[in-house]
Amino acid sequence: MGETAVLRADDQRVPALLEAGWRITARSWAAQLDADRADRRVLRQLVDRVAPVVVQELRPADLPAVLALDAATVDDYPGSVATQHEALTGSSAALSQTRRGFGAWTLSGDLVGTTYLDVDGDTVETAFTVVARDHRGRGIGTALKAASVLALLDEHVVRFRTGGSDDNPAIIAAGTAVGYVRDEEWVTLER
Repeated sequence: MGETAVLRADDQRVPALLEAGWRITARSWAAQLDADRADRRVLRQLVDRVAPVVVQELRPADLPAVLALDAATVDDYPGSVATQHEALTGSSAALSQTRRGFGAWTLSGDLVGTTYLDVDGDTVETAFTVVARDHRGRGIGTALKAASVLALLDEHVVRFRTGGSDDNPAIIAAGTAVGYVRDEEWVTLER
């Protein structure tokens, strides 16, 4: 191991590393929502409640707005190496059948939130969700997560995964509202 290690919280090596002088510097989590437990009515309400903000799937023409929002928020992600967000590039922001994105738009046409997902067969993993600073606390992140689940349920996805930092109560609340259930806990340790 180097100077930093990211391990499941229940990994048998954690107590020994703590005893050897390592310290926990961050905690993170993962959660799952199974399609058969998704409540479409609740998900629709979570999307509808942010009106007049419009939540919809991103298109290639939206990428300049995505890159601008990402540049404005890239330093806002809490946590450490386990939950780090690398600044998007034209390549990493590109959309495809396996890299999907959803955006939240104001009536004036400003992109104020986005979530990106990686699709692997019948499983989807949320890559990140972010909301512009001046639009936080309005349910937009929750609406983005809910809209993505609704859309992908219709494409027969059976398993949705997400995660984040324990230092991000907004994303924890968003995941809970959508129906995700925490099933993994991770610790970041430093020598």
